[in-house]
Amino acid sequence: MFSLFRENIRIALSSIKTQLLRTILTIVIIGIGIWALVGILSAVKALENTISSNFSSMGANTFNIQRYNFNVVRHGGEREKVNPIISYQNIREFIDIYDYPFTQSSVSFRGTRLAEVKFESEKTDPEVQVYGINEHYLENTGTEIERGRNFNIFDIENNNKVCLLGADFLKNLFKNDDPINKTIRIRGVKFKVVGILESKGSTFGNNQDLKVLIPIQVARGIYTQPNINYTISIKVDDKEVLESAYDEAIITFRNIRGLNPIEENNFGMERSDDLINRITSITGVLETAAWIISIITILGSSIALMNIMLVSVTERTREIGVRKAMGAKNSTIATQFLIETIVIGQFGSILGIILGVLTGLLIASIFNFDFTLPWVAMFSATIITFCVAILAGSYPAKKAAKLNPIDSLHYE
Repeated sequence: MFSLFRENIRIALSSIKTQLLRTILTIVIIGIGIWALVGILSAVKALENTISSNFSSMGANTFNIQRYNFNVVRHGGEREKVNPIISYQNIREFIDIYDYPFTQSSVSFRGTRLAEVKFESEKTDPEVQVYGINEHYLENTGTEIERGRNFNIFDIENNNKVCLLGADFLKNLFKNDDPINKTIRIRGVKFKVVGILESKGSTFGNNQDLKVLIPIQVARGIYTQPNINYTISIKVDDKEVLESAYDEAIITFRNIRGLNPIEENNFGMERSDDLINRITSITGVLETAAWIISIITILGSSIALMNIMLVSVTERTREIGVRKAMGAKNSTIATQFLIETIVIGQFGSILGIILGVLTGLLIASIFNFDFTLPWVAMFSATIITFCVAILAGSYPAKKAAKLNPIDSLHYE
C-alpha cells in the first residue's frame, strides 16, 4: 500500500516536470490567494498585538478621566463636541474628594513633546516628550522600572528634581555610562536620574521610549503654558468594585464640573478593557476582509487547477490506457491524478505562506509592530489548499479513471 502511494507521488512529480510552465502558473495563482490570507492576517495580528499592548499599558482594572472619549469623531475638521480641558483645579478637587475604597488615583500631563535633554556635553534631538506625573502613575499605566526606582511620595510632595527616563536614552545619550544618579538638564533645570523605564517600543511613529517623567509640580513650574490638559487615571485593586468605582468617579467629576442632572458629561471616560475590545472589533473586520479576499482568489485558483488537470488527462490518455492494460485499477488511476492535484496545491500553499510571512515581517518592521508567526493562518492555508485540491482534482481524476483502455491506446 505504502509502495503504491510512493509510486503515485513519484509519477505525480514526474508529470509536474513535463508540464512545468502550466504547473508553475497554477502554483503562483494558488500562492497569491494564500499570500493574501497569510500576509493580511499576519499584518493584522501584528497590528493587534502592538495596539493591544499599548492600550493595555493603562493597566488592569483601570479607567481614565480625560477631555474626550476615544470614539469622538470629527465633522469638517471640527470635533463633534468641544469639551473643556481637565484643568489643574479639576484634578486637585478630584484628588481631595474622591476617596473610593481600594482605589488609587494618578494625575499626569504632557509638558512638551519637543524637549532637548542634555547630559554633560551630549544632547538629544529636540523630540523628547516630558510628562509631569505623581507617584501612582507607573502602577496605574502598567509601566515597569527596568533599573533604579520609582518616585515616592516624598519626591512628589517635596518637589524633588528627580526624573525617570525611557529606555532609548541608554542608546542615544548615556551610551556606556550607567545613568542612575547622573544629572541631566531640561530647559536649564537639573534633574537626578533615579530610574530607567522598560522599553515599550513605538507605534505609528510615536516613540514611547524617548520620554522623561518628572514630578508634576516641578513640571508645572517649567511648563507654564495656558490651558494645560491633565489626565486622571484610577486603578481599582478589586475588580468586583470596578463598576461602582467607575460610577462614583463620574458623579464626583460631574459635581466638580457643576453639571446639572440633565446635562451630558463634558469629559471623557475610558476603561482599559473597553479600548482593547474596540481594537479587537476593528481588527476582526480586517481579518474578515482578508478571508473574503483570499477565498475569492483561491476559488479562482481552484478553477485553474481543475483546468490544468483536465488538460493533463487529455494529454496522457495513451499513458492511462497503457497503465490500465497492465492491470492498473480505476481507483489507482484516480488516486494518481488526485495526488498530482494535491502536490500542486501544497506547493502553492508553501509559496503563499512564505510570501505571507515575509509580507507580515516587512510591514511589522516598517511600522514597528510586534510580529508573531500567524500559526492559525498558516494551518488554515494548508487545510484550505488541501480541500481545494481535493475538490478541483476529483472530476479530472474520475474522468481519467473512467477512460476505456482500448480507446485510450488508440488515442492520438
